[in-house]
Amino acid sequence: MKPTLAIALLVSAVAAPMLPAVAQDAAPSIVRPSTFEADRQAILAMAGNYRVRFDMRETTSWREDYTPIDPTSSGGHEVVRVIADTGRFISLQHMLVIEHEGETHIIKHWRQDWTYEPETYLGYAGPNEWRVEQIPAERRAGAWSQTVWQVDDSPRYGSYGRWTETGGVRRWRSDWTWRPLARRDATRSPRYDRYLAINRHSPTPDGGWIHWQDNEKMGLVDGQVAPFVQESVLNTYRPFSEFNTAVADRYWQSTSAYWAAVREEWELAQRTHNGIRIQEEPQAGNVISGRLLEMGTEIFEGERQTDAAITEARRLIREATAR
Repeated sequence: MKPTLAIALLVSAVAAPMLPAVAQDAAPSIVRPSTFEADRQAILAMAGNYRVRFDMRETTSWREDYTPIDPTSSGGHEVVRVIADTGRFISLQHMLVIEHEGETHIIKHWRQDWTYEPETYLGYAGPNEWRVEQIPAERRAGAWSQTVWQVDDSPRYGSYGRWTETGGVRRWRSDWTWRPLARRDATRSPRYDRYLAINRHSPTPDGGWIHWQDNEKMGLVDGQVAPFVQESVLNTYRPFSEFNTAVADRYWQSTSAYWAAVREEWELAQRTHNGIRIQEEPQAGNVISGRLLEMGTEIFEGERQTDAAITEARRLIREATAR
């Protein structure tokens, strides 16, 4: 992997526009270190009600036999709520609110967990496997890990980085992050099967925020992982409350006990195996994702008791993650 990364970085450096020289004594005014409380407020500020836009563009092919697909975009309404805040740990739950034929539907979306100065993080290790990775002691000071979980609270990707203010803009930037194939790509059955990515989060002046992904789409070529195409993804969250936010809060109130139990079971699997191994189903996340999500909807609609759903969820997770 090192030669691939070196080539990608070299290409990026060559392609970068020339910038005016900056005197060394001006550097402190360009890059400012953050503080723990400022970091916390930037993370907590991601909670709210939003109109969301997802813009995805494959920009540069790294292979002569691959042609980038046309840009795509989508959007919707999303509610983000703080479901845990212990000071050094913050958890944000996303929920999509969809209006269709006069009815409002809730889809439990992704979750992001932030941990201050963590010793480990849960990273994607390749098809069907996530591993607990150690963070070197010298890189923990002032760092925050971000772990992103799928709609069923199974892992998606994790990394760590620092909040800084650069050129007057606050942002968190991850280290390089392996990620599994997204559903938007899985429906196309592409030749690549994973991403190598850098993630950035920045609050915006209107009270919203952006999530920018720089994705190198990778796949197997002659048994070796190789780059296919570069993708830029910009997810924009603009404050907006003129939709049925109350139904999302009702969903969470009625299902929070169920999802807490689901999270605990995933955590148990992670502790037991020092990671999680589960069969991926790219269009659904994994082989049990659909059922776990469905049971949350059944609880919300009064079609299933919480205790019975928890029992089934625990069984499904234990069986799917057994080694």
